[in-house]
Amino acid sequence: MFFELEWAAIDDARADELLGHPGIEFARHHLRTARRYRPHLLSEPEEKLMAEKAQTGRSAWGRLFAELMAQVEVDGEPLEVALSRLMHPDREVRRTTAESVTAALEPGLRTRAYIFNTLALDKAVDDRVRSYASWIQSRNLSNEASDESVAALVEAVQRRYELPRRWYRLKAKLLGIDRLADYDRMAPVIDDELRVGWSDARSMVLDSYSDFSSDLGRLAGRFFEERWIDAPVRPRKRGGAFCAYTVPSVHPYVLLNYTARRRDVLTLAHELGHGVHAALAREQGLFQQGTPLTLAETASVFGEELVFARLLDEAQDAESRLALLAESIEGQIATVFRQIAMNRFEDALHTARRGEGELSVERIGELWGRSQEDLLGDAVEVTEGYRTWWSYVPHFVNTPGYVYAYAYGQLLALSVYRRYEEEGEPFVPAYLDLLRAGGSRSPEELGAIVGVDLADPGFWDAGLDLVERRLRAAEDAAREARGVTA
Repeated sequence: MFFELEWAAIDDARADELLGHPGIEFARHHLRTARRYRPHLLSEPEEKLMAEKAQTGRSAWGRLFAELMAQVEVDGEPLEVALSRLMHPDREVRRTTAESVTAALEPGLRTRAYIFNTLALDKAVDDRVRSYASWIQSRNLSNEASDESVAALVEAVQRRYELPRRWYRLKAKLLGIDRLADYDRMAPVIDDELRVGWSDARSMVLDSYSDFSSDLGRLAGRFFEERWIDAPVRPRKRGGAFCAYTVPSVHPYVLLNYTARRRDVLTLAHELGHGVHAALAREQGLFQQGTPLTLAETASVFGEELVFARLLDEAQDAESRLALLAESIEGQIATVFRQIAMNRFEDALHTARRGEGELSVERIGELWGRSQEDLLGDAVEVTEGYRTWWSYVPHFVNTPGYVYAYAYGQLLALSVYRRYEEEGEPFVPAYLDLLRAGGSRSPEELGAIVGVDLADPGFWDAGLDLVERRLRAAEDAAREARGVTA
């Protein structure tokens, strides 16, 4: 703590002199970024007090929330297991699952609302003491994103809310339902569980990476050859998938739970993207190997798009294409549109808490329901029970303002991929330079390496155009496979 405070206290002229030293490349951007917090830092005794009190304040409330949620069971199963049943092909199973989730959330609802209220007030006090102009400004600062660029992102996605609505209207027809309910959104449109063995998945991913860049293909190959991937499902193994950067002096690791579904092939491509990004950025050193959240998904989404294009090309008929496209579109809706709707809920929550005082369970549910209805329009019914589902989302408690970074990163990565589609092979060296740069430059400077202008108000539409193009392809596949029109 003392170092960052003392570094921030140095006058600009002396700081610029030190930052210009030729031996400081390994931390220059890190140090420059730390000085952006100067207007918001307190004295050292005050900062020490804030850190000490956080143990019985924000940190303690966050731990309580996690422990309460860990006790929630739905019909004798963990909440996460129950939520996965919303992907069941039988609508009655989905409906009763949603009712059971709502019933399981009900007993602790007032307690979780109190936690939300307390943490929202705690943040309001912190923001006032640190002179932040809005509830989201501190998050933007940590993401190295300007307030203007985030506002432009939110506005651009809201303008295109009709895209998920179009998909949900088409999905209702594919499922033979007049109108989807909120519990129908993740239902499969086709029973297409194509199995892909590990060796085939390895070949598919490495071929896709190598076709883009032989250097990138060779680097990705090392993850398999040198056993940097832990793929098998085992008892008590951590769920999901992720890439561990470790430290620059050690190679990264990729961890999966590979079950031979086609989705798992794309997950492998995604996590390998993180892996090659980490490996190429190792030269930047400990302080600058990683990127802000807003750029962290660039290489992973790009790698996933490379493999998705190959899978789509190899799909044998319109029904297979429809299954692939449906999965991709719903991933984009979850990562881009739903996260922005959640951001709008957070904005409404923090604004109301600061203006109205403590919020009732019903008031929070009203704000949540309105944000979801704004997204879904007339395409999806928001049921009464769903109005309490805000209460299990940990990001709202642990990292306020976090959720928009998903949409930011996804659309940035899609825009980078679109540049590749437009430029072809000449794009490759610039893309590799982007990965090698790690977090050694600002997001705007990193984007400029591949010809992406984050300061352009229309920038976000490039990624959203790719989503719309995929939606049109799904509409065409639905017409060809089933005679269903949007």
